[in-house]
Amino acid sequence: MTDARPRKHSVTLRGHRTSISLEDEFWDAFREIAEAQGKGINELAAEIDEARGLSSGLGSAIRLYVLRHYRG
Repeated sequence: MTDARPRKHSVTLRGHRTSISLEDEFWDAFREIAEAQGKGINELAAEIDEARGLSSGLGSAIRLYVLRHYRG
């Protein structure tokens, strides 16, 4: 099992850089999903950011997106 601590990565959302903290497994899954959809992680992160509203942080929204994707 890999290190469970979240790691920060920078993404660009609508021209602004921001950091997102996710565990390595979520980063790997997020990249796989983006690639399968023919998108970059910035594009997919921006879509998730736009859809999430203000009720949760972007990191949490990405984790839920990944979970829902693999649960079908």
